[in-house]
Amino acid sequence: MTSGSRYRSHVKRRKWMIVLVCMVGIFLIIVYTYLSKSSVACNLFSSSSCSVEVLPSTPVRELTDEETAAQVVISEILHTPPLQPKIPKVAFMFLTPGPLPFERLWDMFFHGHEDKFTVYVHASREQPVHVSRYFASRNIHSEKVVWGRISMIDAERRLLANALKDPDNQQFVLLSDSCVPLHNFDYVYNFLIFANVSFLDVWEDPGPHGAGRYSEHMLPEVEKKYFRKGSQWFTLKRQHAVLVTADHLYYTKFKHYCRPGMEGNRNCYSDEHYLPTLFKMFDPNGITGWSVTFVDWSEMKWHPRSFRAQDVTFELLKTMTSIETSVHITSDGKRKVLTRPCIWNGMKRPCFLFGRKFYPETLDNLMHLFSNYSTI
Repeated sequence: MTSGSRYRSHVKRRKWMIVLVCMVGIFLIIVYTYLSKSSVACNLFSSSSCSVEVLPSTPVRELTDEETAAQVVISEILHTPPLQPKIPKVAFMFLTPGPLPFERLWDMFFHGHEDKFTVYVHASREQPVHVSRYFASRNIHSEKVVWGRISMIDAERRLLANALKDPDNQQFVLLSDSCVPLHNFDYVYNFLIFANVSFLDVWEDPGPHGAGRYSEHMLPEVEKKYFRKGSQWFTLKRQHAVLVTADHLYYTKFKHYCRPGMEGNRNCYSDEHYLPTLFKMFDPNGITGWSVTFVDWSEMKWHPRSFRAQDVTFELLKTMTSIETSVHITSDGKRKVLTRPCIWNGMKRPCFLFGRKFYPETLDNLMHLFSNYSTI
């Protein structure tokens, strides 16, 4: 009886082993059948008949000669750090149709810091008569500028090219005739010089006033997935200023295919899309994604709110200097509110150094309040 029990136990073990082997075999057959073309199956079976998917080491699309040359130049610019002067300077570049109504305020702002800044004025319609010594003889050769046209980008590039002649200039600030400083010079200078980034407004708007302005004529060089929007009022570090001045290929795409009245009266404005798209493509980590110039779009009109004399109070300026979040609203039906904290060197800081649009009549109020609000 003992021998019979051992025999039956042995038979049972053999049956379980056979069942187990069969189950493993069935599993492997299923894996082989459904995954034979994957790298997983090939690793399991080491079969020479497998077809392993290998990511291409070269671009899917062969670049044109122009693209290859452009990308080599851009890469060289971005990877070549500029020489560091003993006293780096900030270039303040004023894009104006004519007179600069806030010269006296800027004169107060600049006073005592003569070795830390340079001024450049692009006057597109009328040469201004300057009242500040910091603006005298600082006009550059200017051309006519039309809102919404590529001439706006041309003027920005012309200002950058002139400012780049001075090797000490390390940050390049674009300002309008309606811009005013919101902080004292030392605050602005340290904020810009000690940040190794460009302060450029870049965001993705899926609506008709964002992605809806994209034209497929920009292909193959400019893909829709990179198309971005932003305010034209930027601050660029020297490498980025050189890049913008040197670019021809991508600038030409926007010149021809981002303008008012394109394709069924769709309007595209290069000053809102060219730089945001260019830096999204080539150096998205080198930009903040927000501008240091405050603009109030709360009225939801084609142009931002303009401030009159009665609007300019200490409370208004204090509010502008305390905002720590950049806000955008998409132009599609969802009207989604997009917020971004203003991060400076890893810390959350107030976003804005300058403000616009101020009417000339606000000058006296601004000068009276400047010493108070600029120390906030």
